[in-house]
Amino acid sequence: MDLSITHPADFHVHLRQGALSELVTPHVRKGGFCTAYVMPNLKPPITTTDQALVYKATLEAIEPNVQFLMTLYLSPELTPDEIRKAKNAGIVGVKSYPRGVTTNSDGGIESYETYYPVFEVMQEVDLVLNLHGEIPSDSVHNIHILNAEPSFLPHLHKIHSTFPRLRIVLEHATTRAAIEAIKACGDTVACTITVHHLELTVDDWAGQSWNFCKPVAKYPDDRQALRDIVKEGHPRFFLGSDSAPHPPRNKSTSTPSCGCAAGIYTSPILLPLTAHILESFGALDRLEGFVGTFGRDFYKIPAIGSKVVLKRGVNGATFSIPEGGYTLKDESVVPFWAGKQINWTISK
Repeated sequence: MDLSITHPADFHVHLRQGALSELVTPHVRKGGFCTAYVMPNLKPPITTTDQALVYKATLEAIEPNVQFLMTLYLSPELTPDEIRKAKNAGIVGVKSYPRGVTTNSDGGIESYETYYPVFEVMQEVDLVLNLHGEIPSDSVHNIHILNAEPSFLPHLHKIHSTFPRLRIVLEHATTRAAIEAIKACGDTVACTITVHHLELTVDDWAGQSWNFCKPVAKYPDDRQALRDIVKEGHPRFFLGSDSAPHPPRNKSTSTPSCGCAAGIYTSPILLPLTAHILESFGALDRLEGFVGTFGRDFYKIPAIGSKVVLKRGVNGATFSIPEGGYTLKDESVVPFWAGKQINWTISK
């Protein structure tokens, strides 16, 4: 059995920098994807158009067969004039990180109202606002990693009501509350869902560093809500892998003063893995919309390139995810479900 998918697009991916970027950037194409929406949380973060264009050129030199869509990091340095410059240069979006909630977010924002002049110009020129939908943990107000996403949703609704024509994407939703919030918004608000959040629950990452990411996977009922909206084929919910590579030494260990790295790496297996997991809950017929059509339509990105063909193993045959991961020079990464078997592979 074969499946032919037109122009798969990953609308949330981390490609890092330096030697690690050289290793992981080709994995976008290896995993079956033609387009990558690139996150700006480098060290230092991508806060200007010129930085974004240099980064794009670097990625294209590593992997010329992928369309890289670039973003800026929302910060005090970002001005309305820079937004206009970014639009004219082909930058697609601006990513908001609340301070300290995920990897390289120490320079994140603390107040959205501060950025209303920026949002106004983004609405005017039609640049997308990408929201990491959590608020920082706060023991005084009982905010923690399990309720940080629902606690963020009033901010989403306020931004949407203030700027109704601003295209907004709530990134990597993990809760039923987030799904319902997006459904209640207008057509200018969409949502990405990761493939690993379609599989994991809180029990899978408690004590298992390789399944730990932010936002963390939540309860079985939350996972069911994610699966249900994918199975429904709602056009404002689409794939953003949040594939986040970390060296194994940072993923596998923690110390009394430093936790393990937050992030799950799926890029090199992304399309076959997504087919496998969607098939597991009866949503394989929604694959093309979820990994391509819905996101491209929302972002107004035309389909380019040829179709990608997936092949299903016959007579019970399966395909192995590399247990040892991938290595280049002194860098290595280990993918999600390393050593496990899946039913699909990319046809050569």
